[in-house]
Amino acid sequence: MSKNMMENAAENLISNIVETVSDAIQHQTSKPEQNRTSARVKRLFGRQETIHRIFGGGQSADLLLWRNKKISSSVLTGATAIWVLFEWLNYHFLTMFAFALFVIMLVQFGWSNISIVLNRSTTQVPRVAIPQDVFVNVATSLGAQINQFLNYIQDVACERNLRQFLVVTASLWAAAIVGTWCNFLTVIYVGFVCAHTLPVLYEKYEDEIDEFLYKLLGQVQDRYSKVDVSVLGKLSKGNLKSKKDD
Repeated sequence: MSKNMMENAAENLISNIVETVSDAIQHQTSKPEQNRTSARVKRLFGRQETIHRIFGGGQSADLLLWRNKKISSSVLTGATAIWVLFEWLNYHFLTMFAFALFVIMLVQFGWSNISIVLNRSTTQVPRVAIPQDVFVNVATSLGAQINQFLNYIQDVACERNLRQFLVVTASLWAAAIVGTWCNFLTVIYVGFVCAHTLPVLYEKYEDEIDEFLYKLLGQVQDRYSKVDVSVLGKLSKGNLKSKKDD
C-alpha cells in the first residue's frame, strides 16, 4: 500500500514538472517577445548584474564561464583525470605523491648527469618550489569559508526560527544521505563539474531557465503553504498552548 502511494506521489510530481516544462515551451513559442521582455525585468532572485559580474569578473569568472575554452577544458580534463585515477583505478594519494616525487627526482638526476657530460653547470637543473603565498591564501580562504558556514549554522540554531531550522536540518539530512551513496571525492568532483558547466549553460539560456524556475518555485511555494497551514501551524499552536499551561 505504501509502495503504491510512493509511486503515485512520484508520478504526480513528474507529471507536474513535465506540464510546467511543456507550458513554458508553448508559452515561449507563442509569445517570444513578451517572454524576453518579462525575463529581462524579472531575473532569478532579483538579480540585476550579469553572471560574469556575480562571479567576480576576474580570471575565476572567465574560467567558470569558458571565456578561454582551452584553459577551461584543460582544468576540467585535469580534474576528471584525477577523479578517474583515485576513484576508478583505485590509486591512493600516498602512491601518487611518491610516484610524482620519483619522476621529478629521475628527471633531475638524468638532467644533472647529462649536464656534466655536456660540460654545463648543474645549477641549470630545474627545481620544483611552491610559493609560500599559495599556502597562506588557501588556508586563509578555506578558514574563512568554514567559519562563515559554522556561524550560519549556529545562527539558525539560536534564532528560534522553526521554518529556517527545518530547512537547514533537511538539507543536512539530504547531504548525509548523498554521503552514503558516494565518497567525499566524488561529491567534490560532481560539485566541480557543476561549477564548470551550469553557469555557462545558465548564461546561454538564462531567459528560458528563469521563466521555468519561477513557475517551478511557484508550485513549490503552493505546496509549502499547504504544509505550513496543516503541519507547522498546528505545531506553533501547540507550543503556545503549552506555554499558557505553564
